[in-house]
Amino acid sequence: LSGLDPAQPYFQGTPIEVRLDKTDAEFVDVIHTDTAPTIPYLGFGMSPAIGHLDFYPNGGVEMPGCSKNAISQIVDLDGIWEGSRDFVACNHLRSYKYYSDSIIYQDGFLGYSCASYDVFESGLCFPCPAEGCPNMGHYADKFKGKTSNDFVKLYLNTGEAKDFPLWRYKVTVTLSGKHKVTGYVNIALYGSGGNTKQHQVAKGTLKPDNTYTSYIDAEVNVGTVTKVKFLWNNNAVNPTLPTIGAATVVVQSGEDR
Repeated sequence: LSGLDPAQPYFQGTPIEVRLDKTDAEFVDVIHTDTAPTIPYLGFGMSPAIGHLDFYPNGGVEMPGCSKNAISQIVDLDGIWEGSRDFVACNHLRSYKYYSDSIIYQDGFLGYSCASYDVFESGLCFPCPAEGCPNMGHYADKFKGKTSNDFVKLYLNTGEAKDFPLWRYKVTVTLSGKHKVTGYVNIALYGSGGNTKQHQVAKGTLKPDNTYTSYIDAEVNVGTVTKVKFLWNNNAVNPTLPTIGAATVVVQSGEDR
């Protein structure tokens, strides 16, 4: 039984006979996308974990792409009717759109078990454990029976628009060069499953021999990495023409560690 952002008003905090609960089926998975308090933030979705697996994409409160201005939201590619509806309840309705995408992407929407979204963003819950990570949505039941905890909260990030799934990687870069510079470093991954756009992994003072780590949510499942593109920019005209490079780049996939 899959709960798509179960309703908060009149249901949150009520007895289990009234609302969705893990006792309602052998396996209950829940996608939370609109958990802000109804008053005063007009959140429509329930915030507590109530299933066997509870997924909180993007933290469960504000979904990427839902803060577009009213005109661009209403006159949307999906049409005026869907655009108008999304303007009123965009976060709430993301739950079914994620579920719909999850049917197509069997390897997508990996949820990382974590204490909170902030801890997930820090990278402390990366990579997936030995038994793997469950997939949010249609294939969540592949994880049935693999967890012994009463409630499991799972976190992940999604894209702003269809297609929504993202794949998480840890990228560690050790710099080479002779002098420190100020600027940013971008990394793009190339692999058997496709190529990513550039993702920023460091910004500010860049020092040779220092190591910088970042977690990137890629728009494709790269598969086996075949090439890494390293780019840097110092954001300024510098007459000394400083150069900096990558001594090593280490890429770790969250899925298979």
